[in-house]
Formats: sequence, structure tokens, C-alpha cells
Amino acid sequence: MPDARFFLSLDTINVSSLAERIGGVLVRGGDTAIQAVAPLATAGSQSVAFLGDRKFVEALASTKAGCVIVPESAIELAPLSAAVIVSREPQAAWARASLALHKAIALEHSVPAADVCEDDSVMLAPGVVLGHGARIGCGSRIGANTVIGPGVQIGRDCQIGSQVTLGFALIGDGVTILSGARIGEAGFGAAGSATGPVDVPQLGRVILQDGVTVGANTCIDRGAYEDTVVGENSKIDNLVQIGHNSVIGRNALIAAHTGISGSVMVGDNVMFGGKAGIGDHITIGDGARVAAGAGVLANIPAGETWSGYPAKPIRQFLRETVWLARQVTRKKGEGRD
Repeated sequence: MPDARFFLSLDTINVSSLAERIGGVLVRGGDTAIQAVAPLATAGSQSVAFLGDRKFVEALASTKAGCVIVPESAIELAPLSAAVIVSREPQAAWARASLALHKAIALEHSVPAADVCEDDSVMLAPGVVLGHGARIGCGSRIGANTVIGPGVQIGRDCQIGSQVTLGFALIGDGVTILSGARIGEAGFGAAGSATGPVDVPQLGRVILQDGVTVGANTCIDRGAYEDTVVGENSKIDNLVQIGHNSVIGRNALIAAHTGISGSVMVGDNVMFGGKAGIGDHITIGDGARVAAGAGVLANIPAGETWSGYPAKPIRQFLRETVWLARQVTRKKGEGRD
């Protein structure tokens, strides 16, 4: 279930009614009660999941979901224990189900500081907005016009700059977030449908562990369902983008203009040069280094340094660069003869 500090669970609905709402066709299990959406791997008996890609067929076969949304070709692959809805656009149908079952808790008004601050050592600059259920630990300082959304938890001795927005987030102790950062906004998720792209509700959180630094105007998106996580003592420069569901290990160094796509797994002690770009669902091992301007489209083993576009081990990249330069020089020489 999505975190109740950030999301409301709406009324339970039976599969027959759900199929009507999302434009699907009921195959079986119309009386099954559903109260949540979830991925195939973690869905329970009162959750609805979907098959969006054939590579997840094994997860479909083993899911504990009470209901699954599948294309017609996959009906026979669904477990007999699950109710089945058929859709030509399973992910878009699942997104519609999300809207029927969950709702983000809105920031309707600012609550008194006494309801949020652990003690009088918390310093709030003018214009700070505090959401219901938020909590700020002792010794933390919040800059002017910063918005702390409903349910957000901030640890002790944190430094939050001005004009920051924090939502759907759990912040550890000793975290620094510089001005203009956006933490916990919805990740970029859209599903194709016959009527055009459908926004996929983002039901996860952002977790910043102890000692993390986030630079000015950096954006860290909340997870689509799981969490986006930045590990202890990682340091993130200005103007960095971290996509939904990504997990950054401990002691990472991420220079400005780096873009990390969704569902990237980064080990401990990894370094990113400026303007590095990381494709989605990439794994980067412990101690790896990504050179400035690199475009990473494949997994990087632990301890290796990669450069170029598409990125490759730096020695290979340099050899190829030297060879190419020699070919160009040779061609120019031949042209003068």
C-alpha cells in the first residue's frame, strides 16, 4: 500500500466495477474486492497489477495479486487465483485504476509551527508553509518561502534553503538542501492509450539518508510505486535530475547537469562528472566513475571508469578517439597530394 502519510486510500471496489471504470473487459473474478494498485512482484490479494511487457511473464505467473490487467494474448498466463481484466492498453488501464483507488493528500493550508517542530530550536524563516502531519527535528533550519508538504519527515540539524519544495519525502539527520530544489515531485511516467498518453500516478516516496547534500535547483522525483533513495553522505551538485525509482548508494558525488533516468541502481562511492547522462534501468557498480558528458546506455561494472557516447571503458574510448584522429589526419594528408 502507498504510504498513508502521503496518500489516501479510497473506497474498495469489486473487479466488475473496476473493469467498467478503466475501460477493460472482465474475464473472471468480478466479485473480488480490490483496494490498492501494486506491481506484479509485490501485489497482494486485494491489489490489482498489470502486465505491460512480455519480459514480466514470470512475474505474472507468480504474482499474488487479487486481479491482473493483461492483453488478450496473456489471459492463459495469468494465475488461476487472480481475477482477470483484459485491456489493449494494460498500463493505461492500471493508471486509471490508481486514480480510482488512491489520492495524494493535498496541501490545503499551513498548520501551526508547534504542530510540526520538535522543539524551539527549529528555525523557520518568513513564509514557510507547513503541511498537516509534517515533522521537523530539533536544530533544523528552514529557509524563506519553503513548502513542507503533508506528512514530510525532516530529521535533526538539517539545513533547508529558501524556495525549496518537499513532498512525499523522508529526510534523515544532517541533510542540506539548497535553494530552489524540488524533492518529491511526480516522476515522468506516461502510458500510451488510444486517446493519447495517460499520466501514471506516482505513488512512491523520496528518501534522503543522513548527511546528504542536494544542490540548488536540483530535482529528485518520487518513486512510481517503490522509493527513490539517495544514500548516506552522497553529495549532489546544482541542476541535477534524478528520476523515479532510482537508488543512489552511499558517498556518491554527482556533478552539475547530470541526468539520471528512472530505475537506475547506483552502488556506493560512485562519481559522476558534469553533464553525464544515464539511461533507464542501468546498474552502476561500487566505485565506478562516469566521465563528464558521458552517455551511459549499458551497465558499468564496479570500479571501472567510462567515457564517451555511448559510454564505454575509458581506455577503449581513448584508443578509438586517437585512432579516429589519425584517420582524419591521414585523409587530410592524402587530399593534399
